[in-house]
Amino acid sequence: MPAEIIETNQTTFQSVEIDPVTLDIIENALRNARIEMDATLVRTAMSPGIREQGDAFPLIADPSGKMIVGQFGSFIDGFLTQFDGTIEDGDMIFLSDPYSCDGAVSHSNDWLVLLPVFKDGRLIAYTAMFGHQSDIGGSVPGSMPINASSIFEEGVRIPPVKIWRKGEYNEDLMKLVMHQTRKRDWCQADLNALIASCRVASKRIIEMAERFGDDVYVSATQELLARNHRAMKALIAQAIPEAKASFEDYICDDGKGYGPYKIKCTMWREGDKVILDFDGTDPQSAASINFFLNENMFKMFFGIYMIMVFDPQILFNDGFYDLIEVRIPEGSLLKPQFPAALSGRTHALGRIFDILGGLLGQGTPEFLNAAGFSSSPHLFYSGWDTSKDRRDWFQLFQIGFGGIPGRPLGDGPDGHSLWPGFTNVPNEFLERYFPLRIERYSTEPDSGGAGKHRGGNGIHMTYRFLADGEIAIHDDRWFVPPWGVNGGHPGARAKKVLERADGTSVIVGNKVEDVPVKAGDLLHFITWGGGGWGDPLERDPDLVGLEIRQGLVTPEGAKAYGVVADEDGAVDTAATEAMRSKIRSERGDLPLFDYGPGIETLRANCEEETGLPAPIQPEWHDQMAEAAE
Repeated sequence: MPAEIIETNQTTFQSVEIDPVTLDIIENALRNARIEMDATLVRTAMSPGIREQGDAFPLIADPSGKMIVGQFGSFIDGFLTQFDGTIEDGDMIFLSDPYSCDGAVSHSNDWLVLLPVFKDGRLIAYTAMFGHQSDIGGSVPGSMPINASSIFEEGVRIPPVKIWRKGEYNEDLMKLVMHQTRKRDWCQADLNALIASCRVASKRIIEMAERFGDDVYVSATQELLARNHRAMKALIAQAIPEAKASFEDYICDDGKGYGPYKIKCTMWREGDKVILDFDGTDPQSAASINFFLNENMFKMFFGIYMIMVFDPQILFNDGFYDLIEVRIPEGSLLKPQFPAALSGRTHALGRIFDILGGLLGQGTPEFLNAAGFSSSPHLFYSGWDTSKDRRDWFQLFQIGFGGIPGRPLGDGPDGHSLWPGFTNVPNEFLERYFPLRIERYSTEPDSGGAGKHRGGNGIHMTYRFLADGEIAIHDDRWFVPPWGVNGGHPGARAKKVLERADGTSVIVGNKVEDVPVKAGDLLHFITWGGGGWGDPLERDPDLVGLEIRQGLVTPEGAKAYGVVADEDGAVDTAATEAMRSKIRSERGDLPLFDYGPGIETLRANCEEETGLPAPIQPEWHDQMAEAAE
């Protein structure tokens, strides 16, 4: 280690050798502090998105802003790069505008609180937490307008400002911000929860520094970063070839009738460094599906994927960033120019993980995952409830779950979140606080792609609305299916059906807003499944029969595995052997990736298959569907 550690504020800490026991104690204390941040948050927040689903992300960083522990880190660097103010003891930073922090947060609904931790006058750490606010003003309830053409339509934008300046609370600033939201009570409570979480972590850091000494604590954080660097360097040398590999996937549409939008990434290694180049990604959208991808954020995504696939015991932190170079074209879907709208960036954000899987798995198919639930479908329901002899405003924002992809080690889980830390909103909570009733909450049979390892099924959730209001839906994978791998089949696509109280029924789009609903209407909210892994004909027929009895597969769906069974899951062994033999004789070589029908075939059959018009291909998409064909 160097003789001293110089931090961004010119504070100097003496580097000392850390014995393994002390390092282990500090590492686990930091992990526990991060968990305590989450616990503080969910016990203090009010909105269902944060309180029930956990849509918030903690971070503890070293004095230069590098994450030591966290769930969704790497946003301090973007803030420090553009912040031109001072950072002093007693300060607390508050921000939400992606364009003011180089995409460190990626849409304005995410409010970030950043607390510099001082001890004896020296900056010793940062703690931070950001969480998705259910409403920040703007043109629609929920502040995520599909039709927005600029970020100015998406609610209040908060540049880096100080909630506390040298220990003094900026009450007027908070009054101004809270005046913009339709749900001031939720936003105020959620912001207080973010603040409390940061203060809890700050307290734990001070306790560690007092116990071991400032120099020991800071040196330990540097060793944790260096250890991660060594581990990632070895993984990169082992798993990333020098030859270039490319992969592309699609966002189905932008809610305005245009799409699909291509995201393409090419990866190769030069010495110890990985290059990830997004050249070939489509230009930015005129709607809100743009994703302002911070380069360090993508490095974090890459690192998480590598660690989870190859060695989950590695402590994930920011220590390896100099081993990765990320290139994103200006003006593209992933680097839009101000003031492009950003509120619907969830779909591109999630699709990045499918692309990483496709890139990293090409050279090692045994580790390849299929495409899965790479998004966070949103349902918004708002209006005035007059059932209690008074007029009360209600506003629901809920994130749906779907099918995790089939994997080398087994089936994908049914009805799970893209983000592993998320939980569902309990139905009892929804029915207690909103004028609705949940009439169905189950997996959607056959929605997981067939394979030796089945893709996880999506969710079929049926809402009965008990008050007139409006709904909005933000979802994807209704047009381009999630692909299977190693011979596995694609998962089923998403679908939304609105069943009116008068008996009529209509399929609604997966990116719609301002849809009026009446008391008594039913919404069938069906999410997509994960792609399958491996040859479906290698799946145990008795397991398929069991899943028929469990309601996960239907007798018709069992045919994709070459299995003949009745409604009770009893397998006809002879008929199954005959069907499998026939399928094997008629099919060709199993593809590494099964994308399902090509884009043009999907477009031709779209209305028949989905009940919706196909998205229109913009003029600049001259290379669309190359992978899917």
